[in-house]
Amino acid sequence: MATFALIIAGALVTSNSASLALANWPTFGRNEQVVLSGAAWQYAHRLIALLVGTLTLILAIWTWRTDRRFWMKQLAMTALGVVILQAFLGGLAVLRSLPPVISTAHAVLGQTSFCLAIAIVLFTGRRFVRQEPRAARDSRKPSLITLTNLSVLVVYVQVVLGGLFRHNASNWEPHVFGAAAVTFILIWTAVRVLSYYSELEDLRRPAILVLSLVIVELCFGFLSFLTKVVWGLQGTQAGTLMISSTVSHTAVGALLLASTVVLAIQSRRHLAILDRQTVVTTAPRHVVA
Repeated sequence: MATFALIIAGALVTSNSASLALANWPTFGRNEQVVLSGAAWQYAHRLIALLVGTLTLILAIWTWRTDRRFWMKQLAMTALGVVILQAFLGGLAVLRSLPPVISTAHAVLGQTSFCLAIAIVLFTGRRFVRQEPRAARDSRKPSLITLTNLSVLVVYVQVVLGGLFRHNASNWEPHVFGAAAVTFILIWTAVRVLSYYSELEDLRRPAILVLSLVIVELCFGFLSFLTKVVWGLQGTQAGTLMISSTVSHTAVGALLLASTVVLAIQSRRHLAILDRQTVVTTAPRHVVA
């Protein structure tokens, strides 16, 4: 929740043009050329970032000391490293007056951190640890594992394209046209799950969530495009509608990316086991004469 709140806070800072409201980093010196409300957004953003960093550090230490799975220790340390790198890039962006590439990388790492946090919650949950996965046959091409991995990839690329557009490093066309490809792949993946694996709750629930979030994301994306690009080109000032639609578009995008990650993890969990079993049971047997 704290990481998701940080994404929303960062989106509010950018939408309110308050990224340079605090002139220094890591100190909190206020830039007098920015209105007080902008400084308030930036204060909130940094305080939430401090909370996220502290919680991630505690989580990494706790996981390293208590979890016996070495890959979980690595995942927790990776999450901590991403948070540290994100904080460094955020400070660097402020000190260098918001270079687009650094600002975009800072935003994308926020989404990455959120996905890592969701993955850790999933991997440490009682249901995931104690229940045996239900194997299901997947003989179709491309496989569901391939589709879910592709879904994560295209949504992540779309997040990067959106960040580049939002920080004035790219035009709107790549992000908008990319949305069509992302929508097609996500619908394809979700329909595959609901058509053939609806009996598996661990696959059905994230697939339904992905479909729902795609619809919501497209609506907020259209409204954001309308207010920022169409009306913005006509000189209309940024108002509440533009800010709320853009922030909502960013937040739902983070939820969509995290949902595809969960779907990819669960697909590999339920389908990869059957693949290994199939290899074993179908291996040729030597006949002794």
